[in-house]
Amino acid sequence: MMKTDIEISQAAQMEPIQKIAEKAGFDAAIVEPYGNSKAKINVFEDHTERKMGKLVLVTSINPTPAGEGKSTVSVGLADALQKLTGSTMLALREPSLGPVMGMKGGATGGGYAQVVPMDDINLHFTGDMHALTAANNTLAALIDNHIQQGNDLNIEPRSISWKRALDINDRALRNVVIGLGGRFSGVPREDGFDITVASELMAVLCLSKNLHDLKTRINRIVIANNTDGKPVTVGDLQVGGAITVLLKDALKPNLVQTLEHTPALMHGGPFANIAHGCNSVLATQTALKYADYAVTEAGFGADLGAEKFLDIKTPVLGKTPDTVVIVATIRALKYNGGQKLKDLTNENLEALKNGFKNLQRHIKNMQSYNVPVVVAINQFVSDTEDEIKLLDQLVSDMGVKIVNTNVWEHGGAGASDLAQAVVESTTETHDDFKRLYDNNLSVKDKIETVVSNIYGGNKVEYSSKAEKKLKEIDTNGWSNLPICIAKTQYSFTDDPKKLGAPSDFTIHVSDLNIKTGAGFIVVLTGNVLTMPGLPKHPAALDIDVDDNGKISGLF
Repeated sequence: MMKTDIEISQAAQMEPIQKIAEKAGFDAAIVEPYGNSKAKINVFEDHTERKMGKLVLVTSINPTPAGEGKSTVSVGLADALQKLTGSTMLALREPSLGPVMGMKGGATGGGYAQVVPMDDINLHFTGDMHALTAANNTLAALIDNHIQQGNDLNIEPRSISWKRALDINDRALRNVVIGLGGRFSGVPREDGFDITVASELMAVLCLSKNLHDLKTRINRIVIANNTDGKPVTVGDLQVGGAITVLLKDALKPNLVQTLEHTPALMHGGPFANIAHGCNSVLATQTALKYADYAVTEAGFGADLGAEKFLDIKTPVLGKTPDTVVIVATIRALKYNGGQKLKDLTNENLEALKNGFKNLQRHIKNMQSYNVPVVVAINQFVSDTEDEIKLLDQLVSDMGVKIVNTNVWEHGGAGASDLAQAVVESTTETHDDFKRLYDNNLSVKDKIETVVSNIYGGNKVEYSSKAEKKLKEIDTNGWSNLPICIAKTQYSFTDDPKKLGAPSDFTIHVSDLNIKTGAGFIVVLTGNVLTMPGLPKHPAALDIDVDDNGKISGLF
């Protein structure tokens, strides 16, 4: 009987973190151990100049209940590349307690392609999420205290855009009223909570290059308007230094290891459906400088995480991918092609052919950036020979390399062919990287470019609230910021039920949030929420710990 993910993780023989750091090439002076299996890397103290290695971006088709295994393939690929090249580092996002206790589960891979210690990483890890939550809520408290103590900045309470945060799915906190209980308990006003990974501070942390950049970005965050309608920033409130202090250690990337002892940096965790979906610039940059190959991933499908990686993160990172790996499963493609979830173990070539349109669009989208593409099929035992043959033919007809992998069962050995294909792909000559849009376009033009070129839609409708925000953006000179579209991960549209590759549809923009610290504009579409809710059967119901502290039920 196959062990569960957590049983495999708990049985792992981990190497001391100092040995992993040595393998990665980190000088002992910049390694700050958190016990025996985790460490912070003080990259601010590393002044060595290093040439960047090859960057491999792992993305996927739109996620389905059938599962795709993007993180699992990322880990297996890194292990295979390490064995093939001798110099590979993994750079991933760190998990949020929201999905860990909710529905999606953890974010450390699975089977024999995992990052360990799995239970530590999925729970409190090195405290980054808690630091972000505390910093976010400290700023919220300071805003309300400023108003209570005389409001020298003339902040209009109804205009406050800075919400409180919690790193757990809690729908009851989406909309709240604070300041009740009399004049000594603050000024009553409407407020709300975002999940921590949707906080602008998470985006700021992930896009900052150093402490100075972090503080600069924090200071320029817009928190409200004054009574004259002018923006008020954290810098105006004069608390940027205090907020930076709370995040100074969280800014340092976290070092862990895979089951096969490949160095892995896990740092930052913005969701890709409601945020920009990429791990930190510092972690990716560090992996690139210390390894010949850096493997990283972007959240959810390529229409979300990969688009945001390419249009928001790469200009800050200063490096574009040398190849993009798109992960898919035959099961998920059949689901996209109309086959019911309960029937996915049955062969269905027609559903596979129809569902392939989803993968096809993602391939074309990534190719439009002038980057090489490799397709990785995460195999399941139910995949039939005819299904594998059909999918191989469909992808090959596009002139794209397709490789079958089985990393869940075999770890890095299950991705040896993929690693070879990736190495070959990164050495190919290709045209210069091509961004999707020019930042100097109007916000509407940028939105419509993403909708038409990436999603396949043909129209965008704006609510009256969104139109008002567009005018505010123009008035304040923020139109040249890139856009970060918040959209359902399950579909190219803003309707999660429209699977496959629909076209000629309308995207509905309900609101826009200006993130001047992060340096982008969040475009809210459809019914997407920045504070998710828990499902009917949350994962928390299955998680337990015995009298010896051994955890069970994590996945």
